[in-house]
Amino acid sequence: MTKKIEDLIPHRAPFLFVDEIISYTTETIIGLKTFTDKDAWLQGSFPDFNFVPGTILIEAMAQCGGAGIKLLGIADGVFGLVSMDNVEFFAGVEFNKLVKFVVKNIRTSEKIIKQYGEAFDEDKLIMKGEWMCVKLQ
Repeated sequence: MTKKIEDLIPHRAPFLFVDEIISYTTETIIGLKTFTDKDAWLQGSFPDFNFVPGTILIEAMAQCGGAGIKLLGIADGVFGLVSMDNVEFFAGVEFNKLVKFVVKNIRTSEKIIKQYGEAFDEDKLIMKGEWMCVKLQ
């Protein structure tokens, strides 16, 4: 994807957790993120396991969904995460591993976005969940 993620969503380093959107349709958005040494400040959550914190994975998945929505031109403005439902974690993912996020659009409008996503380490499902964002401005 040639368009910079920073042109799509308001997040900035160190809280920008999307490297690339590799595919987007009105049904599905696929994004990638590798948490590297630049993200070392996150390692304090599980220092003995070298795991990326689960809350950060949720945020990264929502950011992928938001970037995809902007690429699709469905909604404009700034959206904020307001709810998460049915979030489940199945395994940790270590730093320096590629995480793939597969996000399904459940409901999209100018004011509300509801999505469902799954995160994978290679082909292993590491988490899934639903969230809703509303337009803030």
